[in-house]
Amino acid sequence: MPDIFVADRKIEDKTKVEKRPQVKKPRVDKLKESSIHSLPGHSHNPLAAFCYYPDHARFATQDKEEQVVLLLRKHPITNLRWIIIAAVLIMAPLLLTTFPIINFLPERFQIVALISWYLLVAAFIFEEFLGWFFNVYIVTDERIVDVDFVNLVYREITDANIDQIQDVTAQMGGVVRTIFKYGDVVIQTAAEVPRIEFEAVPDPDRVSRILRDLRIEEEQEKLEGRVR
Repeated sequence: MPDIFVADRKIEDKTKVEKRPQVKKPRVDKLKESSIHSLPGHSHNPLAAFCYYPDHARFATQDKEEQVVLLLRKHPITNLRWIIIAAVLIMAPLLLTTFPIINFLPERFQIVALISWYLLVAAFIFEEFLGWFFNVYIVTDERIVDVDFVNLVYREITDANIDQIQDVTAQMGGVVRTIFKYGDVVIQTAAEVPRIEFEAVPDPDRVSRILRDLRIEEEQEKLEGRVR
């Protein structure tokens, strides 16, 4: 009988231990992620021209542990030129009602000509948009990358390490650039390509400041590595 009671006691003790509340440890990754998302300039918009620590940003030559700090495109106002051209091309067939240029053609041929015209306009709009969307400037914690998207079958990628940056110059001149706050960032490097230029990017002063901070951090990491 005593043995039975002892066994019961052990079972009760075991259940008490299992029911103890567990202390949850704070997750550093979530805290870090929330702090990054609260930074000014952080954007979830995939069409944004200035993205600070963008979400789900990847590129072809990116290393596994490499983190994208900046994703830049030309300021959206630079698209105004081809948007105006596209609007004029879209409205152009309306002139045919005033100036019947192709009335000598049969009606079916006129319809085919009109459809062909709008297909060409759509191709023009699509190509201009892709050129703006995929021509990007990327700054990671290890290097800077200039992606030139020429067409669907050709692209050119130029990069340089952060520690190869020698000088960063922000240029913003003209009334339009001053009003909309965009300009060029010229980067002198010791890499194979001595000059990399971020053209017409938003807030060039802030971009150059971020590049300088990354270069200083890279130099500090090198010094700490030598001490160790």
